[in-house]
Amino acid sequence: MAGADEPHLSEEENREVEERSPPKAKVVHAAVVKQGEDELERPLGSLFWSGLAAGIAIMASVSAQAALHMRLPDAEWRELVAGFGYCLGFIIVILGRMQLFTEHTTVAVLPLMRDRTMANLRRTLRLWAVVFVGNVLGAAIIAAGCIYLKFQSPEMTGAMLDVSAKLFEKGPLEMMLQAIPAGFLIASVAWIRSAADDSSFWIILILTYAIAVCGFTHVIAGAAEAFLLLWSGNADIGWVLGTFLLPALAGNIIGGTGLFAMLAHAQVKEEI
Repeated sequence: MAGADEPHLSEEENREVEERSPPKAKVVHAAVVKQGEDELERPLGSLFWSGLAAGIAIMASVSAQAALHMRLPDAEWRELVAGFGYCLGFIIVILGRMQLFTEHTTVAVLPLMRDRTMANLRRTLRLWAVVFVGNVLGAAIIAAGCIYLKFQSPEMTGAMLDVSAKLFEKGPLEMMLQAIPAGFLIASVAWIRSAADDSSFWIILILTYAIAVCGFTHVIAGAAEAFLLLWSGNADIGWVLGTFLLPALAGNIIGGTGLFAMLAHAQVKEEI
C-alpha cells in the first residue's frame, strides 16, 4: 500500500519516471563489463591496428595545443585556452572507437574483477600489451613524420617542440605521481559515457581539458611529445623510456586500475 505522502501516478507517468531516472550503478557496471568483454574477444590484429591508429591520431592533441599556443598572445590565460587543443586527439580516438590503452585500464579490468580467473587475467594482459604497443608505435611513427617529413611548417614544428619540452620539467617520480590522476580521469570516461551516453563529446572534452590545464601526465599523448623530442635530437632513448614512458605507464595504471576500476567495482559488488 502506498504511503500517504507518495504521489499517485498513472502507468504512463511511472514509465516517464523510469525514463527520466539515471541508470543504477550496477546497470552502468554491467554496460562497461559488456564493453570490456566485447573488446577482450576481438582478434589481435584488430586490436593492434586500432591501437596503432589511436597512437597516430593522438598527435592531433599536440598539434592543436601547439597551434593555439603559437597563435595566442603571451598572456596568463594563454595556457587555459591552448588546453582545449589537447582535447582534440582524445575526441577523435574515443568517439572513433579506436583502442586507447588508458581507457582499457577500466574497461578490460572490470570483467576480470567480476570473474577472477587465470583465463581472464591472460585475456586482459593480452589486450593491454597489444593496445599499448600499437599506441606507442603509432605515436613514434607520426612523431617521426612530423620531424623528418615536415608534415607541418617549421613554425608549427617549433611550437610542438616547445609544448613537448614541458615534459623535461618532471623527474621520474613526478611523472608517475602526476600520471595517476590522468589515469583516473581517462578511465572514468567509459563509466560516465555509459551513464550519460548522449553527452560523450562533452564528457571527453571536460575530462581531457582537466588533464591539460592541471599538467597531468598521459602516457600515450605524452609519448607523442616524447618521441617528437627524441627524433628532433632534444632527448635520448634512455630519457624517453626511463624518465617518461615507464613512470607514466605505471601512474596511469595505478590511477585507472588501482583506483578507478577498483572503486567502480567495489560500489556494486554486493549487488551483482
